[in-house]
Amino acid sequence: MPELPEVEVSRMGISPHITDQVIKKLVVRQRQLRWPVPEKLEQLEGVIIEAVERRAKYLLLRTEQGSIVVHLGMSGSLRIQDSNIEPTKHDHVDLVLENGKMLRYNDPRRFGSWLWVGNDESLALLDNLGPEPLSDEFCTEHIIPLAAKRRVAVKQFIMDNKVVVGVGNIYANESLFNARIHPLRPANSLSYDEWELLVDEIKLVLANAITQGGTTLNDFEQPDGKPGYFAQQLQVYGRAGEACPICKTEISQKMVGQRNTFWCESCQQQIEG
Repeated sequence: MPELPEVEVSRMGISPHITDQVIKKLVVRQRQLRWPVPEKLEQLEGVIIEAVERRAKYLLLRTEQGSIVVHLGMSGSLRIQDSNIEPTKHDHVDLVLENGKMLRYNDPRRFGSWLWVGNDESLALLDNLGPEPLSDEFCTEHIIPLAAKRRVAVKQFIMDNKVVVGVGNIYANESLFNARIHPLRPANSLSYDEWELLVDEIKLVLANAITQGGTTLNDFEQPDGKPGYFAQQLQVYGRAGEACPICKTEISQKMVGQRNTFWCESCQQQIEG
């Protein structure tokens, strides 16, 4: 499933090609994605895309009237193509531009979405979200009061979008390993210094993943068709039974909150700070 770095890479990839471009038409071949594609999207002829932004794992194509909100789901991808290229089996939505190009959405599993939110409207999916992890708002002072009374495992805590958006499973595992914090420790057991280190590591891991073009494990590719290279730098995620890159202890694995969790018992000891 594309996580925040992959979505940000997609944003950076498509933005130069569609910003300030006029929508010619929007073609919907499969309306039944995670939610039905609203008919409003097919009524945007002549509207200019003013900006391409990201909020959490949602892409927002800003126009004067409102925003097209795109989520890639489990297997969705976006491509910039010439508008005369014939669609393939899972090409469900085309955003055709007057310059002869189009933004094509492919999604074999159909768990993604194309939605609409007007300038004077709200969208429940975007309400009550925590700060962006690479923003100044996400800091030790923000997270400690939220963690103070939470005994949930710290890994689940940092993956809560109400705490901070976009820290998906891969990057939570890697950040906790870099900070030498056991993923099963209660969130309220971390000291100020540990939270400060973990916040810094989350920022570093996500920024590095964006620089590397994301993480290709199963479905993700960049908008130009190239894979993400951050997978080559993963230290614990997906490496159960392998030697820890630091101490050579066997990497442990357990399901936590229905997500695979990986850690080193030696480097990330289950102690309270």
